[in-house]
Amino acid sequence: MMLMLLGIGVVASSFIFCKRQGIEGTVLIVSGNQMPSPDIKPDQGRGIKTILYIYQLTNLSEVDRLGQSAFYSQVRTKLVKKIETKENGRFKVKLSPGEYSVFLKKDTMFYANRFDGKNNIAPVEVLKNKMTKIEVKMDYSATY
Repeated sequence: MMLMLLGIGVVASSFIFCKRQGIEGTVLIVSGNQMPSPDIKPDQGRGIKTILYIYQLTNLSEVDRLGQSAFYSQVRTKLVKKIETKENGRFKVKLSPGEYSVFLKKDTMFYANRFDGKNNIAPVEVLKNKMTKIEVKMDYSATY
């Protein structure tokens, strides 16, 4: 019995000292005229409760894109996690080290409007024992 308790103590303490790694941040909804103006500051957006879809790093060649838009009817890489943000848009998700793509959805279409130089969509890198901070903008109703 004593050995079992000692074993449980070792397991429990290893969880306490285990560093977290993954992605954390906020999803913001931005809409309306965002054109620069000397007398009007652009809307910084407000947090929104929504679903975040985290896929393996996804290239433009691995989606079915709606014309030249930031909307996609299908993502052909593996869905890693699907999480719901809080009312204020905040989220935190544990992930293994690696590269991921982050999407939102509008109705049945996936949405992401950032790319890297290799046409990877909304790329995010998770490093060992680190939380990567990101801001995701749901700005399909904004004009820039």
